[in-house]
Amino acid sequence: MNKPGVSAADQELVEIATDLIKTRYLENRHHIAAAVRGKSGKVYTGIHLDTYVGRASVCAEAVALGRAMSEGEKEIDSIVSVRHPRPREQHREPQLVSPCGICREMLNDFAPGAAVLLDGGEGLHRRPVEALLPEKYRRKP
Repeated sequence: MNKPGVSAADQELVEIATDLIKTRYLENRHHIAAAVRGKSGKVYTGIHLDTYVGRASVCAEAVALGRAMSEGEKEIDSIVSVRHPRPREQHREPQLVSPCGICREMLNDFAPGAAVLLDGGEGLHRRPVEALLPEKYRRKP
């Protein structure tokens, strides 16, 4: 069951990210996929790049957003992140996850006004990216 305001395009975005991580999952390399829909309607995807040196890892959200920006997208409508379970975990199906703290900062900077698609146990819903990071740090002019 989806909450009001969730569109077929939102559900499609979830399916795109889910299909990507199912296809590209590799333990200790890629365990999260993200899909971003620009205001143009075009979809951009990215996968998590895990590294042995943690600081060098890159989140899927950053990869997808970077693709959107590099291809000329000016505004982001929505984003979703999907995590693939590791082989030792009980659940077997990929699940929606909220962006990490660093990605929340990045999304607030580069995708203000965008919606993050989440599943809070009661179905898919849209949450403003700003709501995920209250009292965000801002430079004074």
